Amino acid sequence: MTAPDTAVGTTKRRLAERMSAAFASVLDGTGDAQEVRDSLKTSRKPPKHVPVARVQNRTIPGRDGCDEIPVRIYHPLEPDPSGVPIIVYLHGGGFVLCDLDSHDACCRRLANGIGGIVVSVDYRLAPEHRFPAAVDDAWAATEWVAANGAELGGDTSRLVIAGDSAGGNLAAVVPIIARDRGGPPIAFQVLIYPVVDQRRKPRASHARSAPGVLTMEHMRWFTEQYLGPDGDRLNVLASPILANLTGLPPAHVVTGDLDPLCDEGEDFAARLQAAGVPVTVRRYAGMFHGFFNLPDDVPTAEQANADVCAVVREALKDHNRSDRKELP
Repeated sequence: MTAPDTAVGTTKRRLAERMSAAFASVLDGTGDAQEVRDSLKTSRKPPKHVPVARVQNRTIPGRDGCDEIPVRIYHPLEPDPSGVPIIVYLHGGGFVLCDLDSHDACCRRLANGIGGIVVSVDYRLAPEHRFPAAVDDAWAATEWVAANGAELGGDTSRLVIAGDSAGGNLAAVVPIIARDRGGPPIAFQVLIYPVVDQRRKPRASHARSAPGVLTMEHMRWFTEQYLGPDGDRLNVLASPILANLTGLPPAHVVTGDLDPLCDEGEDFAARLQAAGVPVTVRRYAGMFHGFFNLPDDVPTAEQANADVCAVVREALKDHNRSDRKELP
C-alpha cells in the first residue's frame, strides 16, 4: 500500500470505531440521540485552522415555532471580484447530529475556495424537533440571506445552496420550495452525498459501503429520529427524489463509491438530468461517507473540496453570462 492508502485506511478504521462506540447503545435500544452527540463530540479531532477574513456569529428570525436560528457567517480572504457569491451551507449529521462547530473548517474552505460569503445554518435537530423543523429553518435562512445578502457584502443573484448528507437533503429541498413559491431565485445547488430517499430503498451501494463508517442500521435510526416511527417517508420534502424536479437550478452531486448513499445520490442526479436540469456528478473512488469533511487526513477529500469550489466558480460564470444574454 502507498502512504496515502495507509492514511485513508487508518482514517476509515478510526471513523468506524467512533461510529460503533457512539451508536452501540442506540442500536440495541438502550441509548438516545444526546448520548450519540456527546460521544461523537468528545472524540472529534480538531481540524487544522483555516484563516478567513472575518467570522460572525449571530441569530436570524425563524418561522413556524422557531424564534431564532443561529448562523455563522464567513467572509473569504479574497472575494470574487466579479461579484461575491453567497453560499447557504447546511451541515450533515443525519438530522440528529453536528452543529456549526463540526463544519466550521469546511465552511472556511468553501468561503476561500469560492471567494464567497458562507452562511452556515444551525437548524433544529431531531428527535427533539422532527420533520419539517429542519426544512423550515433551512428555508427561513435562505429567505433571510436573499433579503439581507447585500448588506453582508454579497451578490444575491449568485445565491448557492450547499450541504452534505442530511444537509444535502435540505439543500435539495430548498430549491424545490423556492421554485414552488416563486423565489428567491437560486443560482446553483451543491449536494454532497445527499440523503434524498427516506424509504431506505435497497441499492447496490449498500453492499459495498465501508464497514462500520455508516451502515443502513444507522440510516434507519436517523430516519426514525427525523420522521418519527410513523412518519411520511413519501413526503417530497423528506424524500426529494420523489418530487417533480423540473425548473430547478443546476446542480453538482458528490458521491463516494464506498458510501451506502452513493447510488441514492447518483439516482437523484439522474432524475434531475431527466427533468432537464443541468447536473454534474463526481464519484470519488475509495471514498466513504463523511470524507468531504476530512481533507486534513484524506488527500482525495482535499481534491473533492477543490473540485466543488471550481465547479461553483465556473457555474456562476455561466450564470452571469446567461443573465447578460437576457438583458435587452
